[in-house]
Amino acid sequence: MAVMDLGEYGADFTADPYPYYAKLREAGPVHEVVSPYGDRVWLVVGYEEARAALADPRLSKSPGTVGLTMLDEELIGPNLLVLDPPDHTRLRRLVAREFTMRRVEELRPRVQRITDELIDTMLPAGQGDLVEALAFPLPITVICELLGVPVADRDRFRAWSTEVVAPTSEEAAQTAIEELAGYLRELIEDKRSAGPADDLLSALLRTRAEDGDRLSAAELRAMAYLLLIAGHETTVNLISNGVRALLGHPDQLAALRADFGLMDGAIDEMLRYEGPVENATLRFTTEPVRYGGTVIPAGEVVRVGLAAADRDPDRFPGPDTFDIRRAENSGKSPGHLAFGHGIHYCLGAPLARLEAGIAIRTLLERCPALALDPGAGPLKWLPGILMRGVRRLPVVW
Repeated sequence: MAVMDLGEYGADFTADPYPYYAKLREAGPVHEVVSPYGDRVWLVVGYEEARAALADPRLSKSPGTVGLTMLDEELIGPNLLVLDPPDHTRLRRLVAREFTMRRVEELRPRVQRITDELIDTMLPAGQGDLVEALAFPLPITVICELLGVPVADRDRFRAWSTEVVAPTSEEAAQTAIEELAGYLRELIEDKRSAGPADDLLSALLRTRAEDGDRLSAAELRAMAYLLLIAGHETTVNLISNGVRALLGHPDQLAALRADFGLMDGAIDEMLRYEGPVENATLRFTTEPVRYGGTVIPAGEVVRVGLAAADRDPDRFPGPDTFDIRRAENSGKSPGHLAFGHGIHYCLGAPLARLEAGIAIRTLLERCPALALDPGAGPLKWLPGILMRGVRRLPVVW
């Protein structure tokens, strides 16, 4: 198959990439493509191959493997998404000591209160943008409180993070990263001088491993950057994509309203059907690797197609059908790849599930007439192939 230039399909691809991924998948699980950014990459679109690639130690996460340096790594510091073992192992162990299931579960009452307050505010209008009213402010408030970042700064974080994950231009992305780097430096110094506080960033300043190891200033800054960006941007899209999927499938919406015991499975199906991350962040081959009969040479750039893999009919029968009771999400066998797989599995997955479950259930309980706004016009999708989501989700209730 000839190299497919995904950028040639323009807005059609951005609005609905799944038919294009299906065409690729029908021809094989791995292909060299030109991304909408104009660069040539190897794209893995088959489920089994994607799962294998996500856990393959021959695929490095470090851009230095191929002589590259990412702008955020250069300006902010090395984060978990650009590190391999043993550095990745060391940093993840230090962070995991604080980012625990216990801490996440302790957030449940606060997440519920924030959700209730946001819905109290939105209800009188009768209609509006669900991203602005709920899907954005809930996770950014939670992650800001968790890290000890002033909530008053959340609008600046929204502008910075959206530009980082779905850049409108190289210049705008660079400016956003530079401004965010400067902010984080000041924030960490303020916390260092202020003394002990009960937030994650302060805890990370204090945390030490049994051998005395601790995060350096650059590592702490990079960790704060990653948690702020990944800790809310993906959850914004999980909530908005999930609500949009439910509203587009009235039978599934009715089933969930009738039995909220289906919520865990519904969240998994939202993640599989239209998860918040379309393609995983870059990987780099350290030697030739073979997936599905295709050999990717050493020194190549690889993107693992999470959205493509999660619509693979060989793993998910009727993959384009949204089914909140889908058996493949039961946990008895390997499920969707929306949170990744292997050592880079999303650290914040439990928090994302908690927030989405509370937000969507509360929304459905308190807005029985919730529907897409029929007069809103076409949706505006985030650009690029990293994140999958809409800028606005106009709804009526």
